[in-house]
Amino acid sequence: MTTTSTPPGLARFNVLEEHAALAVLHEACASTVWARRLLDGRPYATLDDLCAASDAAMADLGTEDLREAMAGHPPIGRPRPGDPTSTREQAGMAGAAQELKAEMLELNLAYQERFGHVFLICATGRTGEQMRDAVKERIGNPPEQEREIVRTELGKINRIRLARLVEEDA
Repeated sequence: MTTTSTPPGLARFNVLEEHAALAVLHEACASTVWARRLLDGRPYATLDDLCAASDAAMADLGTEDLREAMAGHPPIGRPRPGDPTSTREQAGMAGAAQELKAEMLELNLAYQERFGHVFLICATGRTGEQMRDAVKERIGNPPEQEREIVRTELGKINRIRLARLVEEDA
């Protein structure tokens, strides 16, 4: 019989004071409802358990909760200055040609005008061209379909950020 111990980063998260844990969760996702659900589910034995709770919370978010979560993400190609997370996640745009960056800016603005929020995609590991192609493909979606795509993309981002959170050394 083998036993698995809780990873050290997850063990630290499990015992954080409530206000500190909420702050850490808000770094992963700006949704208060999502963060509260994850906080209320502690302690987690594994990263898989934490991610499953994240997925369940994401699936239950209402329209306004999704808007709150999206508000925590800068436009693709314009990471927040001094924000290593958005800079790292959007690295595929960092070395893009100026023409691609200009095109992405125009597409971001058109998308935001159509849907009322930033274009959201799990940018980790994607090239600038892939992100441009995705916004071009998605801008014609009906709002209801796009909302569910955004929900899925947010879930992917949250999983990556939660994994980073529990894998980091203190």
